[in-house]
Amino acid sequence: MKTKIENCKLHENVIDESFNMALYRLYFLFGTNWGQSSDELKIRQLEKHWTSLLDQGDTSALLKIWTEEYVVNNPNGKIVGPKEIIALMKNGHKFPAVERLIEKITFNQDIAIVMGKELQQPENKSPNHNEWIPRRFTNVWIKTKDGWQLAARQSSQIISP
Repeated sequence: MKTKIENCKLHENVIDESFNMALYRLYFLFGTNWGQSSDELKIRQLEKHWTSLLDQGDTSALLKIWTEEYVVNNPNGKIVGPKEIIALMKNGHKFPAVERLIEKITFNQDIAIVMGKELQQPENKSPNHNEWIPRRFTNVWIKTKDGWQLAARQSSQIISP
């Protein structure tokens, strides 16, 4: 027959194991997001979202996600804004597929600066990623009354020495 102390210790062990199992489950459910603020998660979502809008050619949605003063210094060295980009898209231009790797998101008050590298599919539409064009990018997001909006973008091709 077990004593009251042994029963209490057994009960404590069961509680500890249940608590540890609950933490373990939470880690696997949400572990990838630990340490990220809700703003950082939102920016990461928006980065994927606006890229998909560009792929779909959804000019109406892009105009909502961009600020009115949105400006791009594109890989060709040309500075363009929404008017030029939308006109290009309405004339049938399809932007090449891009895969983006965010390396750093820095917040400064209501500004988020996203930096990283991206691969752009070449004109021949090669699925071979070894042929894709490596670039560096910077995207600048501003938190407005309507939420986060993309204000500026810069992208430059990496030239191998």
